[in-house]
Amino acid sequence: MKIGFWGYPHPKIINDTKTKYPNAEWIDLDIDFAYPKTNILPESYCKIIRNIIDNTIFLKPDLIIAPIGKDKCDSGWFASKILSDMGFNVITSIFEDTENKKEITICRSILPLYDKVTMITNNIVNHIPTILPHAEIPKKENNISSNPNFTPGFWGVPPNDLEILKLFPDTTHVYGWIRCVEAGTPADLDLEMYVNPNVPTVFYAQAFCSKSQLAKYLADKYNGLYIDIDDYASTSVKAKIEAFLKLS
Repeated sequence: MKIGFWGYPHPKIINDTKTKYPNAEWIDLDIDFAYPKTNILPESYCKIIRNIIDNTIFLKPDLIIAPIGKDKCDSGWFASKILSDMGFNVITSIFEDTENKKEITICRSILPLYDKVTMITNNIVNHIPTILPHAEIPKKENNISSNPNFTPGFWGVPPNDLEILKLFPDTTHVYGWIRCVEAGTPADLDLEMYVNPNVPTVFYAQAFCSKSQLAKYLADKYNGLYIDIDDYASTSVKAKIEAFLKLS
């Protein structure tokens, strides 16, 4: 039994499905597994949504749990309709609770940024207790004086090219939708727009994603660096990030 999902499905749907299919393999369809490309979507389109479609066509999950509300995006809704129309078994999910926030610890921990992001996204299904034996939560989120205490920020969603996260120091604080996921409120727009103005932040958006509107606006407002990446980061994009972090 293979269960595909994207975004942050409603916890009740996840729990009910895990109870019904305790031995199922869960697959995050957002991730770029480098499977063959299909021509179902336009070439110039969000790479994450392309991943969802391409992964589904290649892996053929028995069941798909598809967030379609403000917790994801309209493109996720469209993808769910396309896959359903193609004959896949799709359960739609809307999880727009903004009140019952969990404590945010991973986003503010001293762990590699790559580990922070993957830990948060893995916990959507696995619900592993947050244990950070080698991490510390900085007392002040605006400590940007000098290395090793330099604290930059990363705002956005998990990038298709996760390798760019390795450009950031371990003290990097996480903002945007990723922070909302750790809080358990993926549709909380106020939390998604929160950043510490004293923290030099890179605002990331996937090319052709509607969240680029937020990323560009917030980058201008807080004198951050706005970047959008279609597929994998070019050398020039990596150089921009490294220069921004160094000059900050």
